[in-house]
Amino acid sequence: MPKYLMLKHYRGAPAPTNNVSGDDWTPQEWRDHIQFMRDFAERLQDTGEFVSADALAPEGTWVRFDGEGKPPVTDGPFAETKDLIAGWMIIDVADYDRALELAGELSSAPAAGGKPLGEWLELRPVMSEPPVITE
Repeated sequence: MPKYLMLKHYRGAPAPTNNVSGDDWTPQEWRDHIQFMRDFAERLQDTGEFVSADALAPEGTWVRFDGEGKPPVTDGPFAETKDLIAGWMIIDVADYDRALELAGELSSAPAAGGKPLGEWLELRPVMSEPPVITE
């Protein structure tokens, strides 16, 4: 079965249908949103389609190999990850159509006013084999 990564973007993606900033949600709206995602993951565990999921903290660090000694570290820029990606879920499903179905359902997590967020999720297949180079 193919695996897919569903990335949750709270900034930088196209606007959701319920376009109220998370900064303006009530504590109860946040609790309901998070509980929806927990319930969703639990249901996928029951069907065998859940692989993993995590939320990301807003802070992060760039690190790279730079020869011997301590690697260089910097606090950014993070335009492609830190500022955009709030978390992810990896699913293991029968096919692409099932991945689309689940991504659409996850996008309906409640938000401001208890209405579905309608956020855009980035759905990407997880590579199972490296690409073949034929040169």
